[in-house]
Amino acid sequence: MTPPRFALGSARLSIFLVIAAVGGLLVAGFVYQSRQPKQANVVEYAMPVANDTPVAIASAPDGTMWFSVDFSNVIGRIRSGRVERLAKPGNNVDGLGLAVDGKGNAWYGDAPAGAILRIAPDGRQQAHPLGTAIARIGRMAAAPDGSIWFAESTAYSVTQLKDGQLIRHEMDDTRGPFGVAVAPDGTAWATLQGSNGLLRIAPDGKMQEFEIPTRGAGPSDITVAPDGAVWFLQFRTNRIGRYANGQFTEFPVPETLGAISGLAVTASGDVWFGAIRGAALAKLRDGKVTIYKLPRQDARPFTLALDPSGHLWYADIRGFVGKMAPGQ
Repeated sequence: MTPPRFALGSARLSIFLVIAAVGGLLVAGFVYQSRQPKQANVVEYAMPVANDTPVAIASAPDGTMWFSVDFSNVIGRIRSGRVERLAKPGNNVDGLGLAVDGKGNAWYGDAPAGAILRIAPDGRQQAHPLGTAIARIGRMAAAPDGSIWFAESTAYSVTQLKDGQLIRHEMDDTRGPFGVAVAPDGTAWATLQGSNGLLRIAPDGKMQEFEIPTRGAGPSDITVAPDGAVWFLQFRTNRIGRYANGQFTEFPVPETLGAISGLAVTASGDVWFGAIRGAALAKLRDGKVTIYKLPRQDARPFTLALDPSGHLWYADIRGFVGKMAPGQ
C-alpha cells in the first residue's frame, strides 16, 4: 500500500497512516478547554528565501536551534537571533528526521542520498550511507550515549547509528515505524503506524510492542517525559495518548484543533503540541487544554522542540520558525 500524503504550502509531508488494532484503555473523563483561546507571545523568524519550508526542529545544548528545510540544499539554524543557511549536497525531500547530539552536531536524514548526514557546529559534514536501494526516514532522536536513533521504514526497522555502525531493530513489513524518542536510561520508543502500536527497545536490544487500544489511532510523534511517561500523538483520532505503568490513557483534543503534529513535554509536565489546522499551539495540563493562537491565520506548526532555557520552538511549514516564551 502506498502511504497517504498531504500537501500544505510548498511542503509534501509524509505521515504513514495505516489502520489496525483492538483493546481496552482508560479515557480521561473530562478534558477542559479554555473558554477563549489565548494569543501566543512569540517571536517569529521568517525564512530568508521565499520557498524555504522548515520541517523538523531540534535544540543544541548551547541553545542553537537547527531545522531541516524541505526541497532545499540547506540545513537551517538560528543562533544569536539570526537565521543561517548551511549548504549541503543534494535536495532534502520530506526532511522529517532531525536530531542534535550532546556535542551540538546536527543529524538529519537525506532520503535522495540514502544516508544519514551529520553537520558539526563549524559546518563540516559527514555522510553515513544506509546501504539500501531507496530510503524513507521518519523521525529521529539523539540518545544520551551520543548515538542517533531513527525510523527507517524502507528497511522495516528502528535503527541506531552508533560509532559509525548501523544497528537495525527489524520488524515485519506491516509495522511502519514513524516517531522515535529515547529515554534518559537509553530505552528507545517508537510509534508503529502500520500496527497501531508503540515499540519499546531496551538498552540490551530486546523489543516489546504495545497495542494502542483505539482502532486506527495513527500514532505519529512521540516523546518521553521527565517522569518516564511516554506521550504520543494520535493523528487520526485527534487525541493525545499517554503510556505509563502498563496503562494507556487518552485525552481528546478540542474539535477546533485539527491535524495535530509536533510534541514536547516540559520539566514541569506541560504537554505541548501543534495544530496544523487551527494555526495554534496547545498545552495539556491536568486534563485541561489551553489553546494559544499564533499571530498568522495561515500558520502551520509542524514540529516542536524545547531549548535549554525552556523556550518552546516550532517549525512552521509556511516559512517561519517561532519561539514562545516560557510560563505561558
